[in-house]
Amino acid sequence: MPVNNGDNKYTILPGEPLPFGATVQNEGVNFAVLSRHAISVTLLLFNDADKYVPKAELVLDPYLNKTGDVWHIRVDGIGEGTFYLYKVDGPYDPEKGHRFNRYKVLLDPFAKAITSTGHWDLDKARGYDWDSPEKDLSFSEYDDIMDMPKSIVISDNFDWQGDRPLNFPLRHSIIYETHVAGLTRDKSSGVKHRGTYKGVTELIPYFKDLGITSLEFLPIMEFDQDSVSRINPMTDEHLENYWGYDPISFFAPKGNYSSSGNNGEQVREFKEMVRELHKEGIEVILDVVFNHTGEGSELGPTISFRGWDNQIYYILSDDKRFYMNYSGCGNTLNCNHPIVRSLIRSCLHYWVIEMHVDGFRFDLGSILGRDQEGNLMENPPILEGIAEDPVLRNTKIIAEAWDAGGAYQVGSFPGGRWAEWNDKFRDDVRRFWRGDKGMVHNLATRLTGSSDLYLRDGRKPFHSINFVTSHDGFTLYDLVSYNTKHNEANGEDNRDGADNNISFNHGKEGVSHNRKIIALRKRQVKNFHATLMLSLGTPMILGGDEILRTQGGNNNAYCQNNTVSWYDWNLKKENSENYTFLKKLIKFRQRHPAFHRPEFYLGKDSNFNNIPDITWYDRFGNIPDWEKIGHCLAYRLDGTEADIDSDKDDNDFYLMFNGSIKDHSFTICPPPEGTHWFMSINTALPEGEDIPLFGNEKMIDEQTIYTVKAKSVVVLISREK
Repeated sequence: MPVNNGDNKYTILPGEPLPFGATVQNEGVNFAVLSRHAISVTLLLFNDADKYVPKAELVLDPYLNKTGDVWHIRVDGIGEGTFYLYKVDGPYDPEKGHRFNRYKVLLDPFAKAITSTGHWDLDKARGYDWDSPEKDLSFSEYDDIMDMPKSIVISDNFDWQGDRPLNFPLRHSIIYETHVAGLTRDKSSGVKHRGTYKGVTELIPYFKDLGITSLEFLPIMEFDQDSVSRINPMTDEHLENYWGYDPISFFAPKGNYSSSGNNGEQVREFKEMVRELHKEGIEVILDVVFNHTGEGSELGPTISFRGWDNQIYYILSDDKRFYMNYSGCGNTLNCNHPIVRSLIRSCLHYWVIEMHVDGFRFDLGSILGRDQEGNLMENPPILEGIAEDPVLRNTKIIAEAWDAGGAYQVGSFPGGRWAEWNDKFRDDVRRFWRGDKGMVHNLATRLTGSSDLYLRDGRKPFHSINFVTSHDGFTLYDLVSYNTKHNEANGEDNRDGADNNISFNHGKEGVSHNRKIIALRKRQVKNFHATLMLSLGTPMILGGDEILRTQGGNNNAYCQNNTVSWYDWNLKKENSENYTFLKKLIKFRQRHPAFHRPEFYLGKDSNFNNIPDITWYDRFGNIPDWEKIGHCLAYRLDGTEADIDSDKDDNDFYLMFNGSIKDHSFTICPPPEGTHWFMSINTALPEGEDIPLFGNEKMIDEQTIYTVKAKSVVVLISREK
């Protein structure tokens, strides 16, 4: 049916129910959206991103434009770059979970891009106040449009130049967690396109030099960065949603992170970033938030899902006017409803197939294991579905195995092949180096892949994502510089953020000019780096820890889009010793398969050389009494290919950890026949000596006693003279 709307001429066809979203087809665009309980759907088309009066309003006919629960229409005469919104009418009955409002415009849940000025005003999109819902019905016809972003029609055409996701095995991966914008936002980054996807691309030589294999980005799915209403009481600066853990559009990359425009150009720039990273052998992993949306509680804005079918998309309380809040953010996505399960998997497919990402880290992943009443399930369909999905088979899937509702599933996350953020590794390693008593046995377990967590269900050491720091908490240098959090700038009277940080300031809170304190702090940073890289499992570094980035003791900088969070790249020169140490440490790990073997240790000899794959010692060279071992630990690794599950022999290693405040002598076991021990790592030595170049290590003569300085790690390697 032809439609003439002023200067705009369209041909309207019934359209098809699949695929969902807006799909460019030859001479037009097919639109398909799902709403089971809607009685009317209207498609609004716009000429420009900033227009609030639509150029066309197309009312969908339930007879012609609906198949099952799917509303659809095809519009010929438009194409990529078209801006659009919807209006959806249906029952407003909060007590039954329905919150339809014909006056509110809605985003397409499957939109591949949305307009992003970075300064939305969603006050008029606020949800009904359940005590007086009639107040929202006073809006004029177009009041709501000017305050909302718009969905954008996107074509999937792109010259990938033969690129495919890299999909490195987890055990060979070294993950670098970072914020896309904060990475280069500061002038000190020296890049041309600061705070953007292209800025990340400009830093590729840096990532290559450091040696990481994978970038894990904090959320890049579109969110409202103005959703934080507080003021920094110290500067009067308006605070922002910097981290982005409040998604409003799961398919759309953040427009503000694009240097080339944010009216659809962000999709191309994201793809270009991925393509260029892949050319240099660097993966892209996305931190994804499928546990809640930015629509918040019943008093939050109606942007998309609430207005399409509130009862389907969210877990509601017994009084369906309210939302279950296992996320701590006002609502909980109904992840195991069949429709939401399909949405999530379609979204993952899109990011893998069309955007070429290599993996996902699932924020508050335990929520994906809750049923439609909020109860934890033994075999959650969505988690099993993701793990067994044929398209995602080689894609990394990493769970944050807990949620804000009390679920804690580290070591028992359901669904098969999932890897997990291992916070037990974080906490036990922090406690050991802080000097807590009785932590040596725990350290030994974490160094060897956390078999207590992952062995019983058939998972491997690499399913443990080992980390000491992450975006959520202290940076590594703050971990050794502060006893308590200092979050006053967040405007919450320092109540936000974790109180139990297992940190230690080593003599003075915060900045110190005492050389001994500074030296000890930097040695402790080396100890954490060494422990992370020498442990079985998949190491994850918090971006900026390699240059000793600080947030001034703020352990919850989610709202600090400023120099608190931005990387100060001047620190790279100032702290070159730490950067160089970590760079060499990464090369050491990658060179030696003994430190990323795929199986847990057995404590047995697999190649009949009378040396077990791992042998534990106390500092006297005896079998340890784990109850009396103190703060020191040593162990020997047999590097023969049978004992490390490799296709070639490695060296043997003798590792010594001194977590005490005193120097201690360690008795060293003999090296393999015909070889000698050489010092390959010593965190107590200065730059250049702490990790000698491969082949230039200093031989430990024939001595059987080696003094390990207080708070340090020493690694000996066996080889011929």
